[in-house]
Amino acid sequence: MLNNSKTIKEIYEQIQRKIFFTVPGKWDELYLYASIIDRLGNVQTGEMYFYFMPKGILKRKFINVYEVPSKYDIEEDEYMQAVESLYDEIKLLRDECIRSGKKVWSNITISIKNSRFKIEYNYDNLIGGKDAYYNHHIYWRYKYLHIEPQGKKEKQAIQNYLANRNQSNYKDHQYDEGIYSKTGIK
Repeated sequence: MLNNSKTIKEIYEQIQRKIFFTVPGKWDELYLYASIIDRLGNVQTGEMYFYFMPKGILKRKFINVYEVPSKYDIEEDEYMQAVESLYDEIKLLRDECIRSGKKVWSNITISIKNSRFKIEYNYDNLIGGKDAYYNHHIYWRYKYLHIEPQGKKEKQAIQNYLANRNQSNYKDHQYDEGIYSKTGIK
């Protein structure tokens, strides 16, 4: 399991801190997706996005990371630097997993809900084009956020993703802990 290294555990804690720093206001749950893909020539590409559910009882709807600056009146460049810092920490997690001799993952989903911090590691081959990334995003939203596909294009995207998913032979696995498992998490 990936939680055996003290360094990895410290990175988990740093990721938690950066999430709490990056997501404004009070919220009930958060789902974050990040991929890191090694391409030819030692070039890394990838993406990260997250959605969170603000606390409240009226018009409960997930907010996308890229909506935050306008919805919360936050300076966009400054906010995106915080988002990039969070993604850098996730890259550091992957690097430490590699250094520790763990199987190299292609993407992770982090969820924080009911005072639990959970990371799901996935090993699928993600090399694909723009359509493949779009299809995966729509499927991911459906799976984790329970957002029903809107319209024919999104329904087709989910079908295409499921039909063309390039699954790894490695089984996905998870890490799960309480979000306040160590004092000092803010």
